[in-house]
Amino acid sequence: MLFHSRRGLATAVAFTMGLAPAWALADTASGELIGADGASHGTVQVMEAPAGVLVRIEIKGLTPGWHGVHFHEKGDCGAPKFTSAGAHVHAQTPVVHGLLNANANDAGDLPNIHAGSDGSATVELYSTLVALKSGSSRPALLDADGSALVIHANPDDYRTQPIGGAGDRVACAVLR
Repeated sequence: MLFHSRRGLATAVAFTMGLAPAWALADTASGELIGADGASHGTVQVMEAPAGVLVRIEIKGLTPGWHGVHFHEKGDCGAPKFTSAGAHVHAQTPVVHGLLNANANDAGDLPNIHAGSDGSATVELYSTLVALKSGSSRPALLDADGSALVIHANPDDYRTQPIGGAGDRVACAVLR
C-alpha cells in the first residue's frame, strides 16, 4: 500500500502493530459536511465516550471568525438551508437553549468553533449532553431518525433563545 503522507504511514503502522488509534477502536459515527452551495466542505466524526461524545470537525469554506455548532434532531441535510435537520437535539420541551443558561435543557448545544483567515477549522469538542447510541439518560444521536451536526454563520452567544443568535445554517452533516 502506498502512502502520500507521514500521517497515513503512522496510521498504517499503528494498525499493523495492533495499536489502532482511539477513533478506530470506539463506537463512532461520521458525516460529510455539505455547504449551502451543495459542495463538500469537510468531515465530522463523533466518538462515544464514557460520559458523552468527542466530536472532531475538519471544515473549509467558512467565513473567517466564530461559528455556532449544534447537534440537530434529524439525520437530514436538505440544502440549501438545512431546515430539514429540525431543531436541536433535546429530551425535554420546551427547549431552553444556552450553555451559559442555568435553565438550559438543550442537549444539542456545543461550543463555538473558529475559522482562520483561510476559512478552515480543525477542532475537537466534548459534550456530556448526548450519547452516540441509546442506553443512557442522554439523548442518542443515532436514534430512529438519526441526527445531524450543523454549523451556523455566526457565533452562539450561549443564552439567546432559540439558537443563541447563531444565524443561518451554513454547513450540515448527517451522522451515520
